[in-house]
Amino acid sequence: NNIQAGTGIASDNLLDLDTEYRGLSWSIGGDASLENVTTLPNIFREFNVTIMGYSTGTGSENDSNSFLNQAVPGAQAEHLPAQARNLLRLMKTDPRIDFSADWKLITVHIGGNDLCNYCKDPDHYSAVNFVRRIQETLDILHKQASAVPKALVSLVQVMDLLPLRQLFVDSQVYCPTYMADYLCSCVLTGEENSPNLTMVREATRAYQLGIQRLVESGRYDTHENFTVIIQPFLQNPKIPLGQDGHPDTSYFSPDCFHPSQKGHSQLAKALWNAVLQPVGQKADSFNFMDDIVLDCPTQNKPFLGTYKNTNYTHPPVEPTNEPTENWGSDLSCSEQTPSSHVPTSVHELQPVDIKVIGALGDSLTTAVGAKATDLQTDWRGLSWSIGGDGTLETQTTLPNILKKFSPNLFGFSTGSSKETAGFNVAERGATARNMSAQARELVELMRSSSKINFKEDWKLITVLVGGNDLCQYCLDKEAYSVQKYVTHLQDALDIFYEELPRVFVNVVEILEISGLRQIAASSSGCALTAKKVCPCFLNPEENSPELQEIKRVNRDFQAEALQLINSGRYEEREDFAVVVQPFFRNTLLPTDSNGKPDLSFFAADCFHFSVRGYAEMAMALWNNMLEPVGEKQTYNNFTHDRSKLKCPNPEKPFLATLRNSGFRNSDLSLEKTEPSVPYWAVIVAAVAGVLAGSLL
Repeated sequence: NNIQAGTGIASDNLLDLDTEYRGLSWSIGGDASLENVTTLPNIFREFNVTIMGYSTGTGSENDSNSFLNQAVPGAQAEHLPAQARNLLRLMKTDPRIDFSADWKLITVHIGGNDLCNYCKDPDHYSAVNFVRRIQETLDILHKQASAVPKALVSLVQVMDLLPLRQLFVDSQVYCPTYMADYLCSCVLTGEENSPNLTMVREATRAYQLGIQRLVESGRYDTHENFTVIIQPFLQNPKIPLGQDGHPDTSYFSPDCFHPSQKGHSQLAKALWNAVLQPVGQKADSFNFMDDIVLDCPTQNKPFLGTYKNTNYTHPPVEPTNEPTENWGSDLSCSEQTPSSHVPTSVHELQPVDIKVIGALGDSLTTAVGAKATDLQTDWRGLSWSIGGDGTLETQTTLPNILKKFSPNLFGFSTGSSKETAGFNVAERGATARNMSAQARELVELMRSSSKINFKEDWKLITVLVGGNDLCQYCLDKEAYSVQKYVTHLQDALDIFYEELPRVFVNVVEILEISGLRQIAASSSGCALTAKKVCPCFLNPEENSPELQEIKRVNRDFQAEALQLINSGRYEEREDFAVVVQPFFRNTLLPTDSNGKPDLSFFAADCFHFSVRGYAEMAMALWNNMLEPVGEKQTYNNFTHDRSKLKCPNPEKPFLATLRNSGFRNSDLSLEKTEPSVPYWAVIVAAVAGVLAGSLL
C-alpha cells in the first residue's frame, strides 16, 4: 500500500502527502544510485546493472515509470490478489523481460490498513480472512510454479503499528494529532489500555503467527524454482528517539506516520540484510536509529537465504490421521507450598489451595467425541475441565494440571459412567435453561459429600454452555434469545453465590462457531453430520442474512455474558469470584500442511472435539486462569506443544480475578464498535498474517 507506493517520502508539508514518490520506495525505488538514494533495487544494481522492474520518479501504479511497482495507496489484503494478477500480466507482456528465464524477486508487504481499520469491522479484518487473502495471493504466484517461474517472494512480516502512538501522545513532539483518526484511528486514538488497542494488539500477533504458520507449512516449497521467505524484522519496531528522549520525527513524513526518505533508507538496508540472512537467523526487530551496515554475500554464503540453502527444517506438522501416543503435557513449576493459613479471600487463592473441582455444561463438558469414532459415549474422564483419567503426562485436563499442585483434589470424573462422574453434572444436549438445575444438583452433591469440608474447602467450578442454544436459535428465537441465555446463566450463578462458600467460578465464553463452517465444508462426511448437529449455524448460505444474524447472536452471547459478570453483581462476597475465561472468543481453526482443516482435533461428527482438541481446551483454560483480567489470550492456538502450560507468577501466584488484576467493576466495561459488534470481535484463525503494502 502507501509504504511501497512511496506516499509522502520527500514531502515537506502536509499538502504534498498525496504524492507517490515511487522512485524512493525502500523495496522497489530506483531513483539516482546507491550513493545518494538507498533502496533495495539500487543495492542490487551494484551486483547487476541490468536489473529492471524498479520505479522512478512520482506517479501512480498505472504510470509507465512505476513499472513493476503495483502498490496502491490505501490497499488492504483483500486488494492483494488483484495486484498479483496485474504484476503477472506486466511481467508476461513486457518485451524487456524473459518471463520464463529471468529470476525475479518479489517483495510483498500488506496489512497496515487492515490493522488501522480492524476495530471498525473485526469480522471483515479477522485474521482468518487476512491469511486467506495472503494465501490466495501467494497461490496465484506459486500455482504449480508455472505462474511465475524462477521467483523468490520476500514476504515482509506484519509491522506492529502500536509503537507509532508515541509520536502522537508525546506533547513535546509536533505531529498533526488532529489527523490521527484519519490516518489510523484503531491504532493512534484512544487510551493506552482501551478495548480497541487491546483488540489491535491481539490481531497484530495473530496476523504475525498466521503468516509464519502459512509459510512454514512448506506449501510454497514444492518446486526448485519458487519459494516464499518471511523477512521478520518489522515484527518488533522501535521508534527513533532524539537526544532529548522524545521521538525523532526526521525519520517520518510530515504526517508522522509514513516514513520519510531517511526512514525508507533504513528500511531498505534492513530488508537487504534480511534477504541475505539465513532462515532461522533473521533479525526480528528494527530500530530506525541503528547504524545499519549493509552486509555482503560471502564466498561461503553467496546465496539469498532460503529454507533449503540454510538447511532450515520446517517445524513438524502434526499428522491428521496418526496422532502421537498421547496428548499429555509437561509442567515443571517451582514448588508451591500451601499458605500457613487457608486464604479467606478468593483474591489470594493459589492453585495449591484448590481442594474441590466441579463443572456444569453440555456435551463438550461430558467429552462426547473424545475417542473420535464413538459419539455415543460420554468420556467424562477425558473432559478438558473436569476429567481425571490418567496423569498430566498422558492426558491434559484441568484436574490433571491441578493435581500437580493439589494431589488430593476431589470431584473430577473418571471413566465414562455416571457413577464415576464426580462433581461433573454436565449433560449432553443441555442448553442455558438447564444450568440452574445443574447448579442446584452440584450444590447438593457437594453439601452431602462426606469427602469434602463444604464450608472450608476452596472449590473451582467451570461453566461452559450455549452451543446448543446457538445451534437451535433459528428454530425458536424467543426460547434461545440472548436475553434468555443471560437470564439462565445469571440464575445458575446466583445459586452458587447464595449457597456455596469459598468458590472460584470459571465462565468460559461460548466459542465463536462460524469457523466450524470451514470444517463442515471440508468433506462430504463432515457436511452431512455437522449440519444435523448445528443446523442454524451450518445450513445458511455464505453471506446470507440468516448467517449474519446468527453470527451477531453468537457475539452478543459472549458480550452480554461478559457484561453480566463484570457488572458487580458477584463482588460483595470476599470468598466468591466469577471470572470470564475468553480463550474461545475467537476461533483459531487448526489446519494441516495443505492448509485444510486438521480433523485430528475433531470427532467424527466434525463438530465435537477429539481427545487432542479437548487437551488444547484444557491448556487454554489453565493459562487463562493465570493471566490477569484484561490481558487474557482471547484465542486458542491449536498446535501440539507439551510445554505450553504456564506456571503461576512467583510474585503474584493467585488465580486472576478482577480485583487482583487491578480492576474494579466500573473499570472494565464492554464497549461496542457497532450496535451489535462487541469491541473484541473476531480474530478467527489458527493462521493469520502480514502488513502494510503491496508487491515489488
